[in-house]
Amino acid sequence: MKRLRAALQFMTTLPLGKPVRLEPAAMAPLFPLAGLLLGLITALADVAFRRLWPQGVAAVLDTVLLIVLSGALHLDGLADTADGIFSHRGRQRALEIMKDSRVGGMGVVAIVCVLGLKAAGLSAVWQHRFVVLTAVPALSRSGILLAMRTLPYGRPEGGLGHPFFKKRLSPASFWGVLPPVALVLSCGLAGVPLLAGFVLVTLLLIGFYRRKLGCVTGDMLGAMIETSEAVLFLLAAVGA
Repeated sequence: MKRLRAALQFMTTLPLGKPVRLEPAAMAPLFPLAGLLLGLITALADVAFRRLWPQGVAAVLDTVLLIVLSGALHLDGLADTADGIFSHRGRQRALEIMKDSRVGGMGVVAIVCVLGLKAAGLSAVWQHRFVVLTAVPALSRSGILLAMRTLPYGRPEGGLGHPFFKKRLSPASFWGVLPPVALVLSCGLAGVPLLAGFVLVTLLLIGFYRRKLGCVTGDMLGAMIETSEAVLFLLAAVGA
């Protein structure tokens, strides 16, 4: 529980009392569970939202709530990553651009597009809506574990994500992925496309990072979370 609390304090804005000392190697496997809790809070809030407003309005409020619960940490990473990767510069210069606290044009475009896609997808999710809202934030935070295991860290001199790369994640570190996967499978065959989409978007993003920069940073992991959420919400809305 102490490690889970540390993971929640690192990845969320939930009021959990006095800060717990970070233990990166122990915290990383708990990221999917942190996402599961965020998703559960959002799903419960969505029930209340839809009693008061149409589903389209509830979808926007759900999107805003996810931003608030994560402290916009991953959105900041998305903006920085977009500014760096789409600057059409070399690896070193792209990494330097990501470190710049200012948000450029590509960063703004990326934020607007991703948030718009999330809200659009959620507005059209009718079947298994509670499960989708609970599981998607957990799945998106599961995908970054594979990126952390397969890609080298891009800032050996130090950075927010550096402590998590000092020791390579073992296969046993992926146990936290099982609860959200089991939750999605509880929907039966309807959950299979969502899991297939999760695997595909995770592999595509890792491949994209490998081709573009050959590494990953904390910002890029945040961008991965935001992008995965948007794609999975859209996928859950297919055939609605």
